[in-house]
Amino acid sequence: MRQIAYIENAAEWENGFRFYMTTKVRFSETDMFGHLNNKVPFTYFEEARIEFFKELGLMQKWTEKACEAMIVVANLQCDYLRQVYFDEKLRVYVKVQSVGNSSVDMHYMIKNEQNQVCITGRSTMVQASKKTGKGIAWLQEQKEGLLRL
Repeated sequence: MRQIAYIENAAEWENGFRFYMTTKVRFSETDMFGHLNNKVPFTYFEEARIEFFKELGLMQKWTEKACEAMIVVANLQCDYLRQVYFDEKLRVYVKVQSVGNSSVDMHYMIKNEQNQVCITGRSTMVQASKKTGKGIAWLQEQKEGLLRL
């Protein structure tokens, strides 16, 4: 794998992923050259991130009307390492790299059926107030949950 700024040691980084979802490349997700359109990995990242947050019970809480907090994307990045084509089966991995006061740095890895890393990514997510848009600090149990998975 080529050097990517947010990955110090590729083998350690890759081995740090525990949570993933599977998907299959739909025809509508390909471009005129027959490979995965460059915007689609961001949707895959979102789907995996939501499933990750559901696993922790956070997504259910944030979507309640009574909940003051929401999660927003502050930064999102994607690196394309291999071409991906229609009908390929993929595993979309997500993990927490670090947790700040109200933010969380998340990393993504997409592998094909040959277990090759095709796409990597990272995002900064912020837990924010639905009313003010300002950051809301993570509770200690939330931090522990984010780092556990």
